[in-house]
Amino acid sequence: MPGTFSVSDAVELAVVERSGFIESRHAGSAVVLSPEGEVLRALGDTHTPTFPRSCLKPFQAVAVMTSGVSLRGEDAAIATASHSGTAAHVALVRGLLARESLPTSALGCPPASPTDQAARDELIRSGAPRERVYMNCSGKHAAMLLACVANDWPLEGYLDPEHPLQKRILDVLERFTGERPAATGVDGCGAPVHAVSLRALARGIQKITTAASSSPFALYREAAALTEAARDHAWAVGGPGQPDTVAMERLGVFAKVGAEGVMVMTAPNGTTTALKVLDGSSRASTIIALRLLAEAGALQDAAVDAVQTELDLWVMGGERRVGQVRATI
Repeated sequence: MPGTFSVSDAVELAVVERSGFIESRHAGSAVVLSPEGEVLRALGDTHTPTFPRSCLKPFQAVAVMTSGVSLRGEDAAIATASHSGTAAHVALVRGLLARESLPTSALGCPPASPTDQAARDELIRSGAPRERVYMNCSGKHAAMLLACVANDWPLEGYLDPEHPLQKRILDVLERFTGERPAATGVDGCGAPVHAVSLRALARGIQKITTAASSSPFALYREAAALTEAARDHAWAVGGPGQPDTVAMERLGVFAKVGAEGVMVMTAPNGTTTALKVLDGSSRASTIIALRLLAEAGALQDAAVDAVQTELDLWVMGGERRVGQVRATI
C-alpha cells in the first residue's frame, strides 16, 4: 500500500521529558529552505509524498481568491484557518455565507463542537447542538462555496475531486509546488487532500508567503494579500492559545499546522520549513519548526525560548511542572 516515509527513513525531532527521564520520542522528517529557495537542511526523508492536511489551506484559499472572490483582512484569514470555534470565528464564517445568502447547511464539513474550551462550555450550557460552522475548517468551506457562486459552479458536490473548484485548487497547488501530487485522498473535513513531498510543500508555502503585492500576476498578488491577512489577524487563523496564533503574534512568522504532525512556517526573512512528525502527533510540531528556523538564523533563540513557555508544552506531575516537550534537532 502506498504511504509516506517509513520509520527507518525518519530522524528524532523532539522528545518528551518527565522528571529528567526521556519518556517518549517523536521521529519525523523536515526541510528548511533559504530565503532564495535553496535547501539549507534536510532531516530524514523529504522526498517521499505525505498528506499536508490543513497545510493545504493556504493553497485552497489562494485558489478561491483568484476565482472571483474578494477576500481581505479577517475574511482571508478565516479562509485559511484551522479555527477553534469561538464566537468571533463563527461570526466570520457566517459573514462569508451571508454574502450570497447561503445557509450553514450548505457547508460540506461535518458538524462539530468548538475546540476552544470557553466556547465549548458555553455551547453545552446553552443546550444548542453541534453545528457545521463550529468545525475548524468551516471558514475554508464557506470560501469554497463563494467561489462556486462566483463562477456558476454547482454547490452540489463541490468537494468532489472532479468538481471545477477542486480542479482549480489542484492547478494552484501544482503551480506553487512544482510537483504533481502522488495521491489524492479525503481530508477530515471532507475536502480532497493531495500528497506531495515536504520539499514541494515548503517550496509552495514559501512562494505564497514571500509573494509581492506588486506582482504583475494575480496569483501572487492574492498570495501576498493572504499572507498579510494571516499575520495581521493571527487570532482568526487559530484562536486563543493556539500554536499558529501564538507563533504569528509573537514572532511575526507565517505558521500553519496540519493534522497528523504536519507543519509549515515562514520566518519574516523568507526562510521556510516544512515537517511531518511521523507518529501523527502535533504537540511538538510548532516548537520543532521554530527551532529549525532559529538554527537557520532566521529567528532569535531567546525569542523562541520565550514563545515556548506559551505553547503549553509542559509535562505535569500532579500540579507541578516536571518536564516538557522539546525539540532535539
